[in-house]
Amino acid sequence: MAGLKTASGDYIDASWELSVAVEELGPEAEPLTLRVTGDVHIGGVMLQIVDKIKVKQNWSDHALWWEQKKLWLLKTNWTLDKYGLQADARLRYTPQHKPVRLQLPNRRMIRVHASFSEPVFRAVAGICRVLSIRHAEELSLLRAPEEKDKKKRKGPVLGTEDDFDLSGVVLPASAEQQPFRGMPAHFSDSPATEACYRMLSVSWTGLSPEHVLKMPRPSNLVEKAQINSRWLSSSRSLMQQDVRENEQLWLRFKYYSFFDLEPKYDVVRITQLYEQARWAVLLEETESTEEEMMVFAALQYHINKLSLSADPTEPAGEQGMDDLDSALSNLQVKLEGGTSTSDMLENLTTIPELKDNLRIFRPRKLTLKGYKQHWVVFKETSISYYKSQEEALGEPVQQLNLKGCEVVPDVNISGQKFCIKLLVPSPEGMSEVYLRCEDEQQYARWMAGCRLAAKGRTMADSTYQSEVQNILSFLQLQRASPDTPAAPDAEAMGTQWLVSPRYQKKFKPKQLTPRILEAHQNVAQLSLTEAKMRFIQAWQSLPDFGISYFVVRFKGSRKDEILGIANNRLIRIDLAVGDVVKTWRYSNMRQWNVNWDIRQVAIEFDEHINVAFSSVSAGCNIVHEYIGGYIFLSTRSTDKGRGLDEELFYKLTGGHEAL
Repeated sequence: MAGLKTASGDYIDASWELSVAVEELGPEAEPLTLRVTGDVHIGGVMLQIVDKIKVKQNWSDHALWWEQKKLWLLKTNWTLDKYGLQADARLRYTPQHKPVRLQLPNRRMIRVHASFSEPVFRAVAGICRVLSIRHAEELSLLRAPEEKDKKKRKGPVLGTEDDFDLSGVVLPASAEQQPFRGMPAHFSDSPATEACYRMLSVSWTGLSPEHVLKMPRPSNLVEKAQINSRWLSSSRSLMQQDVRENEQLWLRFKYYSFFDLEPKYDVVRITQLYEQARWAVLLEETESTEEEMMVFAALQYHINKLSLSADPTEPAGEQGMDDLDSALSNLQVKLEGGTSTSDMLENLTTIPELKDNLRIFRPRKLTLKGYKQHWVVFKETSISYYKSQEEALGEPVQQLNLKGCEVVPDVNISGQKFCIKLLVPSPEGMSEVYLRCEDEQQYARWMAGCRLAAKGRTMADSTYQSEVQNILSFLQLQRASPDTPAAPDAEAMGTQWLVSPRYQKKFKPKQLTPRILEAHQNVAQLSLTEAKMRFIQAWQSLPDFGISYFVVRFKGSRKDEILGIANNRLIRIDLAVGDVVKTWRYSNMRQWNVNWDIRQVAIEFDEHINVAFSSVSAGCNIVHEYIGGYIFLSTRSTDKGRGLDEELFYKLTGGHEAL
């Protein structure tokens, strides 16, 4: 655009010079200078740039980036005046999609093209479509730890090289994932992409004890909290958060709320979820007992054996027919009328109760008294206990309302110890009560009831029986088999990498191998997918599964404490000893907001309970996004036709940044 010049060569109209750097011209090239006026629209500026460059290529992915404002100028019909652009603006003409190096949950590295201009929430969705992972809303990106933060390590380290490259794969947003030769079609383009699909969908079998020992692992709650300071904001773009082209990021499951896991469609998702669970157990991010660790080791050993010969492109047998037969037989039972109408009505109106003799222990200061036998009645969401069955018509010794309580298993199979630790909310904090059951069956019934009651649900809930069965099957996995035939390949494969460093130090390989093989007898019949699902379910059964930790300072307190954020509750934890001080459930939350000026989160619960805290270990927005993210995920529907409400996600998680 030419302006009017005077005889001396000066411009006398409203035009001015705009400087634009073009990446394709190289880092040493001088920026282009364009003469523009404020009423020129962004699309017109980009046309001028392409005309001046005189390089023939596809420029459709390019856009203008305003460096000082950290802003993409994506509204091409807006004028420079509308954006507030002046002559001092530094613009860059750059691709919106750039390659990044991702460390996956299985600790392998892969290069992919990611959107640098859309919010991270949408960028992750694009990455997950390329990787063939459904429900991308459960995952997000973290910055890799800086080199100075990593401890100096010798020996082999996983995830330090780009083993795989999918940066050439670009899928249109509307494309359906069509399978071809047993895998998503874009993986069948070349031997390299096929190898990539195998890496994504089959667990790596080349681990050694050194791999586990050399990995950095958190030694306390503060170190666990530091990991969560590295999450990227989901409502801002990668470019706005200073992520560079080819930078290393971590892709992880962020929200421990796994929706609609379906082996038929989720081959990669289940494998990567299993891998994240496996590393959480091996690196002691999630605590487990010795017996539980042997179950995890046996499942890993089994998965490792099957993975050596696994072909991810083969369908899992006649699973579809099995599902159909199962559905038909269920339908037949319903049609034949397994229960009468009167029984059904009674089931609808009668809430099951539990009544048993249990031993109860209430820890108190300055007392050494142990467990006492009581007659215990579990009705709706409350437990009442009496000195004897005869006194059950009168007043109980105590009644406990379990709604909002913490339920922690305390089990030792070999010692025949089946305890349930209850942390019940009270005005003074959390009061501690232990219930000791006689055997597995009694424990499973009471444990399932307690877990439901903690969520405000009764034993009339449809999930009660399946919860009882899940508990029993997990206990069964921990039970030793008397006759364990020797497996010569166990020694060859090595078993020390199957357990966390704590147990590597505690047991010699000769002690470890027989114990793992003993536990393996209980899982030897499982298919590869079943074993991975069983591992994930066992991980979900651990007391501190799915809790993300933050160091915070509560309003009115003079010391730092830990805030645990789970999929259904917030947990206040004593930093010094790790004890739960208080629990608040999302179901009782009325509202929450952030005071961005003083970086404080304030939450109001039912009964006028107000909680406020500032975050010490991470940005206030990360804590805010975690809470909002879990509330958003609870709104998901099983209706396949209903997509995600992306705007609701930004509204719940982004605060003022999203608006």
